[in-house]
Amino acid sequence: MFGYVIPYKSELKMKEYNMFRAYYCGLCKAMGKEANQMVRMGLNYDLTFMGLLLSSIQEDRSQITFEGCIANPFKKKPIVQMNNALKYTSNISTMLIYFKLIDDWNDEKSITSLLGTVPFINSVKKSSRKYPSQYNDIKKYLKELSKLENNKCNKVDEAADMFGKLMESISTPDFITDEKIIRTLKWLGYNLGRWIYILDAFNDIEEDIKKKNYNPIILQYKYKENESINDFLNRIKEPIEFSLTFTLENMSRSFELLDVKYNRSILENIIYMGTRYKMDNIINQKEEEQIEKSLRSIKH
Repeated sequence: MFGYVIPYKSELKMKEYNMFRAYYCGLCKAMGKEANQMVRMGLNYDLTFMGLLLSSIQEDRSQITFEGCIANPFKKKPIVQMNNALKYTSNISTMLIYFKLIDDWNDEKSITSLLGTVPFINSVKKSSRKYPSQYNDIKKYLKELSKLENNKCNKVDEAADMFGKLMESISTPDFITDEKIIRTLKWLGYNLGRWIYILDAFNDIEEDIKKKNYNPIILQYKYKENESINDFLNRIKEPIEFSLTFTLENMSRSFELLDVKYNRSILENIIYMGTRYKMDNIINQKEEEQIEKSLRSIKH
């Protein structure tokens, strides 16, 4: 599965890529332990980045063992063992997936989505008791985002701001108590959320025009029915790319303030290269692997 927050694999050493995969698999297993096996289907790279980042600013280095998994039980591979960061991120993942399914049911009356919520119900209750502040914030900001969408908000910055606030909230687990680190993570999370929302909105323009779905970029830049989609994308490419690049720069500056104790080269690869590679492919409509619906998909 591929999200928007991915490493730029060509510039990673093999041992760094294997370490990233170890966190990916570690988060997958953590979701199985904290919730249930069905929940693992919602694993994505965006939350893997969060688990990796939060793990890498802890004093204790993550423990790694070689294990098989459901997908390949006979092949042993490195897997990061449960720690505070992965435990937290796995619960956040469960809540986000659950609310995505609820949103799909509300918007599209998707029976599949409604049935898909069943394995999550008890797990989400447990997650909400463990992390009540984040649970309430996710509900609050998604509700505010729905209001903006129902009111056909035509300012992409306003919609992206709401998703940025959601990401700001979930980027600061309670086990981090240093106020300076909390402020830095909040700003990093806010800009990450804003970047994901705008990039995903741009990526969905063609589909949203055809299906007449809500998309703040289409409304803000006044798409005309007699205008080809390619002409529209080319017309808005420059201001959207400027906004995304500015947001990534804010995220990068926040990252540079963190005392990263491990995995710095992997995190730098993701923040300075992976995100820009993904953005360049989408903005310039280059061919690449199919993109996983990312975090913004909890509202689409």
